[in-house]
Amino acid sequence: MRYVPTLERLPADVSKVDSEFSISVIEGLSRAQKELPCRYFYDARGSALFEEITRLPEYYPTRTEAQILRGCASDLVEDFRDGDLFIEFGSGSSLKTQILLDRVAARIVYVPVDVSETALADAVMRLAVRYPGLEVRPLVADFSRLTALPRDLASRRAVGFFPGSTIGNLAPREAEILLSSFRRVLGKDGRLIIGVDLKKDQQTLTRAYDDAAGVTAAFNMNLLSRINRELGGTFDERAFVHKAIYNSEQGRIEMHLVSEREQDVRVCGRIFHFRKGESIHTENSYKYKVAEFRDLATRAGWQAERVWTDANNLFSVHELA
Repeated sequence: MRYVPTLERLPADVSKVDSEFSISVIEGLSRAQKELPCRYFYDARGSALFEEITRLPEYYPTRTEAQILRGCASDLVEDFRDGDLFIEFGSGSSLKTQILLDRVAARIVYVPVDVSETALADAVMRLAVRYPGLEVRPLVADFSRLTALPRDLASRRAVGFFPGSTIGNLAPREAEILLSSFRRVLGKDGRLIIGVDLKKDQQTLTRAYDDAAGVTAAFNMNLLSRINRELGGTFDERAFVHKAIYNSEQGRIEMHLVSEREQDVRVCGRIFHFRKGESIHTENSYKYKVAEFRDLATRAGWQAERVWTDANNLFSVHELA
């Protein structure tokens, strides 16, 4: 009989998206440098746009990481044993996960963790067809707030998977805190497989976040659409433009939405004034040298073990234990 999982919520970690979204937007727009948390990009349309971004010629991270994973997959899964957990933090479509699952011989339990019920349900249905014998325990939760696993899973040996260089969306100190929380969730015998984007020339970086087809611009602008739809906002999307810049001092790509004119916007009954040229800072994507990330992981309580990169040193996959 094919195993058909149901979506599971952890009571202490249910994401209160509606109230938190409004609070975050009001707080962010009230700051001197207006900003919005990048986690709110991923409503249904935002998630679809991001999937489109990953297929763009300018966006090297997804295909490069997949290439690296195909080359080292057997090494990464060779220690899996029956009953082990394979936990993916922020699983989304779980497409990269399949590269590793294809090589797993043991009877493991795959635990995708995501705030999007739609993404989890779609991934679970696809995985049930591809791996009919695989036990899947999807968790609807914010991985950044995950403090423990369901009781019946907590005692098992666990391997975490955090691809896509999502760690780069956090400032280094925040990244260190998140890695420490993964350490606690996975346990002292756990391992973590993590994708990390590398520092490189500025042109390659900026093109990856400002593609010629304008898909990344639409992805960024969709955040305003979501505010209008869910919070009664009055953003005129035609009055904002997408901008991606490389901040060399901070070692990060920044995404902004820039107001093209002086204007007022109403959100949740509050009015926010924009000067011409004023921006909303919507995302950071930090880039690392291999040694820099290994040092960060060590500070977070991990031992940096193997690392794989592509021939052009665009991206890296790290194994931490």
